[in-house]
Amino acid sequence: MNHPRDYRGLEVIILGLARSGVAAAKLFHQKGALVTVNDKKERSACPEADELEALGISVVCGFHPESLMHEGVSLVVKNPGIPYTIEPLRKAEELGIEVVTEVEVAYQFCEAPIIGITGSNGKTTTTTLIGLMLDAAGLSPVVAGNIGRALTEAAPEVTADNWMVVELSSFQLKGTTAFRPTIALLLNVYETHLDYHGSMDDYIASKAKLFANQTEEDTAILNWDDEVCLSLIPSLKAKLFPFSMKEKLVFGVYFDVETEVIVYANGIGQVQPIMPASEMGIPGSFNVENALAAAAAAITAGVQLDAIADVLRSFQGVEHRLELVRELKGVTFYNNSKATNAAASIKSIEAFNQHVVLIAGGLDRGSDYMELLPTFRERIKGIVTLGQTKEKITHIAELAGISRIETVDTAKDAADAVSQAVQLAWQMSEPGDIVLLSPACASWDMFPSYEDRGRMFKESVHNL
Repeated sequence: MNHPRDYRGLEVIILGLARSGVAAAKLFHQKGALVTVNDKKERSACPEADELEALGISVVCGFHPESLMHEGVSLVVKNPGIPYTIEPLRKAEELGIEVVTEVEVAYQFCEAPIIGITGSNGKTTTTTLIGLMLDAAGLSPVVAGNIGRALTEAAPEVTADNWMVVELSSFQLKGTTAFRPTIALLLNVYETHLDYHGSMDDYIASKAKLFANQTEEDTAILNWDDEVCLSLIPSLKAKLFPFSMKEKLVFGVYFDVETEVIVYANGIGQVQPIMPASEMGIPGSFNVENALAAAAAAITAGVQLDAIADVLRSFQGVEHRLELVRELKGVTFYNNSKATNAAASIKSIEAFNQHVVLIAGGLDRGSDYMELLPTFRERIKGIVTLGQTKEKITHIAELAGISRIETVDTAKDAADAVSQAVQLAWQMSEPGDIVLLSPACASWDMFPSYEDRGRMFKESVHNL
């Protein structure tokens, strides 16, 4: 797409009134575009509409008008979560109208070098760590995207003296054309979001767009242990900076399995220890992997190793990501509501050596969840299932031979369902056990978001 200033006097459609849509609408309006915002939600569910209309921006709520897309439209900026299969976007494609997400819009404004982070799991923790590491080095990072501020709100305010640290979903990246991060990280790729993408090929291609416009002046940070990441290496134009939990690298950041130390190898024979993994402030091997990726980005940006180690020691985690809630009579409760796929749940379960009583279940996206079976056999003492997938996950628990299985079958609302699940898990547990909310599923069958699910869990735990 062109720079937003080039749309002065031209018609721009913003699809979706979420945070990113509001910011994009304001930005194009400021640049003189003729902006229409459309959201299928009813007007009562669109509190931002009044503010935009007061600025002179046209807002249509409750339906998608047939006349919305026409030959006079110059650009469509869509909310990342809106599927490309809806009628307005089908029509835009037929008319040859470019459709982008706010990531592409923000890129046209951003004067700061960009660090872009994507992956199936670990994005928010890694993004947060990178921001803290750059801040510790005085590099003035601005953290935005899926975490923090909307990109189109933050990007026009940054300068070349900042770093823009951006968490990116596959939904956001799919709608990019020219977006080019100076440092790009792909953490891992697991089967997820197939209800949106339709296939793994489309999901992987969307993630790979992170690297599409990089040049040899840029850096691509990839997980050396991930087959999909490795498959993308031949197509890279940027300098490769790998990280690994399994291999000693000649160049890169890795976890030394023998010494259990996080190490940086500079490629010319120098191997420098950063810190023992046991000193990290957050548990779990998957968080060590996140730390490796964050360290690689920070090193590329010029952060010293001692500053990286200080951040890893002091960082206590992000809400809803293996978040310690409380200890009660020897039982410790953890909120991992952000585990919206099986791979994330497996990693969170394996973070503990104690017996785990698991609360799991949620939106059914068609998976059979068989990948949970080995971990359930080895690690799970008891399980409480809820949501659309409760029967599927109960079936896996039965195959695993778990003796204590409970299902939340009757609940008056989502909060009551979570409260029942917490009570049942508490009844199964004994001193020394872990009660873990790690659903392995998205939240949208019962909850507005995984954040709401996590907050309800924490409230229920504190009410025990």
